[in-house]
Amino acid sequence: MNRKEIESKVNGFLVEEMEIEGADINDGALLKEDLGLDSLDFVDIVVIVEKTFGFKIRPEEMSGVLTMRDFYDYIESEMKIR
Repeated sequence: MNRKEIESKVNGFLVEEMEIEGADINDGALLKEDLGLDSLDFVDIVVIVEKTFGFKIRPEEMSGVLTMRDFYDYIESEMKIR
């Protein structure tokens, strides 16, 4: 899966499942501050990522994920490992 496909899938579930406006999603958007994601949202995201991409997010690895770019990078790196 290439970067564009990852971004498309992530953006799709953020819009559909998390009800975030598509216009608000960009590489520099902060997950908590700009997109309004809270700890309960992250629980949902873990489940969605596992179902969509086939791996579990480990909470300790998400500590440095602050922006959408960070999130895309994290998923892309995990996909390369598998």
